[in-house]
Amino acid sequence: MKIKPKDFQVQEGKKLDLAKWPTQIKTVYKSKSKYKKYLKAQVEELSELQRIHYASNHYSVLLIFQAMDAAGKDGAIRHVMSGVNPQGCQVFSFKHPTPEELEHDFLWRSTRDLPERGRIGIFNRSYYEEVLIVRVHPEILQGEGLPDGVLNEKTVWRERYRSIVDMENHLYRNGTRIIKFFLHLSKEEQRKRFLDRIDEPEKNWKFSLNDMVERGYWEQYMQAYESCLSATSTEHAPWYVVPADDKKNARLIISEIILDTFKSLNMSYPEVDAARLQELASIRQQLMLEAPCPKP
Repeated sequence: MKIKPKDFQVQEGKKLDLAKWPTQIKTVYKSKSKYKKYLKAQVEELSELQRIHYASNHYSVLLIFQAMDAAGKDGAIRHVMSGVNPQGCQVFSFKHPTPEELEHDFLWRSTRDLPERGRIGIFNRSYYEEVLIVRVHPEILQGEGLPDGVLNEKTVWRERYRSIVDMENHLYRNGTRIIKFFLHLSKEEQRKRFLDRIDEPEKNWKFSLNDMVERGYWEQYMQAYESCLSATSTEHAPWYVVPADDKKNARLIISEIILDTFKSLNMSYPEVDAARLQELASIRQQLMLEAPCPKP
């Protein structure tokens, strides 16, 4: 099976029904060894493109990962980005807002961590939490110190979607390419992974009682994701719904989508002009005239 990024993309203006999107599809790989070979090739290609991206210094790339608990976000980031130079990549995770962050608008804290030109930024959860977990738990809005008029539940989400789309369009116009992944996990697969986290001692740290509490809001989260992805998937900042019941398959799909975006940028190493070539030739001549350094 060949991975086609468009097959997983949420089309702009289309209403999303997650029940019609699979959480598992036919695997891209035929065996564990084939998976490793495929992923290795993708990682190597991404590593080369990242070096060109860093050197050309024209674009920045922002990867956003959203999902229910145990969907495999951390593993996908770790495996797919394993070949990327850490100097050109930064990962940020957004937890509960701090008192300082609550004194600002909901986009402020993530805006501070946007990637510079030539770099890749990864948001493991993001500003989208403000229209997902906050929508499922609207009482959180009460702690954000917003004016009374803003707290109208009939308009607040629509206005936040608009703020997000406006910001992402602004970033696109200024050279940031945004790729957004929703790792689509089934409720049954989450149950199995939760059991693994309980039964395997080395995974106990991954599980908390709050994970079970949030699982109880599954339907509300699916509705929040459907509304969010439908309203904020655009041509310039698309959402991709990645079947996540098979972690290996999900990583290969994510990697291919990232590669597809990098290739579309048509990047190249900076060209050296005649003056620079002359300068390098002069420096080379100086180095050749130096006496060889003695061996230690």
